[in-house]
Amino acid sequence: MTLTEAAPVEVPRIKHGGFADEMRSAAMKLHTREQARGGEKEAEGPEERSVAKWEPTIEGYLKFLVDSYMVFYTLEGIVHKAAHPCYAEFRNTGLERSDNLAKDLEWFKDQGQAIPEPSDPGVRYASFLEDLSEKDALAFICHFYNIYCGHSAGGQMIGKKIAEKILDKKQLEFYKWDGELPQLLQAAREKLNRVSEGWTMEEKNRCLEETGQSFKYSRNIFRLILM
Repeated sequence: MTLTEAAPVEVPRIKHGGFADEMRSAAMKLHTREQARGGEKEAEGPEERSVAKWEPTIEGYLKFLVDSYMVFYTLEGIVHKAAHPCYAEFRNTGLERSDNLAKDLEWFKDQGQAIPEPSDPGVRYASFLEDLSEKDALAFICHFYNIYCGHSAGGQMIGKKIAEKILDKKQLEFYKWDGELPQLLQAAREKLNRVSEGWTMEEKNRCLEETGQSFKYSRNIFRLILM
């Protein structure tokens, strides 16, 4: 398959069921048909089209990595502090990315690349997550789920294609996991199902309703790659 013929990304094979399945369904409705099999939206901007059609730059990609680091570092800090007891369930999932991103940014620095300061999309999202995590645990868990699952599926395809286009096929640490990714995702889904077992229908709907917000913030960060 050539770069221009690349098919929509497939989510790693994991068992479905429980509330995690409802969250996955809500997320798929906000994917475009070009981004994923089962996506329902039409692409509105270049970042919502197939990654095979992107024209990334090193400068833009570095902005994306820096802002992604800020978001993942913030997420992991929130979960570690666990202002709400349910957050503690999601410690040490194996999906954590900030340490890997730090290694990648150090590698770029060693190559002579200037590492930019965090930009508005990353700063805004990190601040939003900090505030949300204290006020609305249900909504925060929606962001947690979509950020990690989004990176593990579509993020892998993006990393591979960008590496082919501008990094001479180098695989970054951002796209490596200690362990089998489908198993890590399945374990995280099972934790989510356990946490949500006692939720009312109203509480589950509150979590699902936040899906659009999580996609909006993430889309703004992905857009940096094309700058």
